[in-house]
Amino acid sequence: MKRNERILSRPTQVGALASPVRQEIVDTLEALGGEAPVAALAAQLGRPSDGLYYHLRRLVRAGVLEELADNGDGRRYRTAARGRRLRLKYLPGATPNARAVERVAAGMLRIARRDFATAIRREGTVAEGSTRTLWASRTKGWVGRDELEAINALLERLIELMQRGPSPTRKQLLSVTWVIAPVEARPARRG
Repeated sequence: MKRNERILSRPTQVGALASPVRQEIVDTLEALGGEAPVAALAAQLGRPSDGLYYHLRRLVRAGVLEELADNGDGRRYRTAARGRRLRLKYLPGATPNARAVERVAAGMLRIARRDFATAIRREGTVAEGSTRTLWASRTKGWVGRDELEAINALLERLIELMQRGPSPTRKQLLSVTWVIAPVEARPARRG
């Protein structure tokens, strides 16, 4: 585990993130700097505040978020990671953790589908060039250890770039979803 990470591995913790709404709450909270009042979360998500409390309570009970005292702007929440990145631990095989992680991945893909569908219909979405904000792709290829290490390093760098929070020069909010999965190579059929 890296020092700047908080690992979630218990099926109850991981399972709390299976809901796309709860994933969006955590992602939005992290994008807002790791701590925010419910009103700010609701505004960013385009949802009423009272519709978020059920999900926020579930995330607090699972130990993913912490509820903070109201300091005048309403209830506040922060990631239980306290400035560290949340990361799911995968325990492959027939494990409760694997089933929970699979549900989380399915939720991520539903969010990605919705985000893409919304963006492709929006005029002004940049779909090509060096400042494109919309891109879907799938590729499949053979990799060795060196390529796999390079791919993982690039994805770690992508996460770092995405989690720096808003600033005067960082005004575009983006969502990035990917899946890396080993696939079984099948021998060529005999003709």
